[in-house]
Amino acid sequence: MRTADITRNTKETQIRIVVNLDGTGKGSLDSGVPFLDHMLDQVVRHGLIDIDLKATGDLHIDTHHTVEDVGIALGEAFRDAVGDKVGVRRFASGRYPLDEALVDVALDLSGRPFVVWEVEMPECLPLGNPPFDPQLAEHAVSSFATAAGIT
Repeated sequence: MRTADITRNTKETQIRIVVNLDGTGKGSLDSGVPFLDHMLDQVVRHGLIDIDLKATGDLHIDTHHTVEDVGIALGEAFRDAVGDKVGVRRFASGRYPLDEALVDVALDLSGRPFVVWEVEMPECLPLGNPPFDPQLAEHAVSSFATAAGIT
């Protein structure tokens, strides 16, 4: 099975994440940032990936370190679970209509990370409690891609 178990401890965060890429879409998500958990739940359910995540961080300061380190730990877990990439298509692309957006994604499991983020973010208030600044979405995706080795 394509699974990984990652622990990431820094001065600001303590994270444990278990990923099963051949899952059924079940998740136990507790990052301490409800909006981040909501977004990860979408990955779990629609990607049929099982993720068990427990993170604690310096949320009394802000959500930045937790969001960044969860992205890094998830990327490391994804990279480890994919392993030698045997039987995995290297390239993929898709177009996904959401409520008020159309998302175009092209991926390359090259091992050489790179992200192009062309997302117009309207000015809005942070979401949830503790607040998630929508501007952190790009940082979360970039942290994940860098750790996973995905373009």
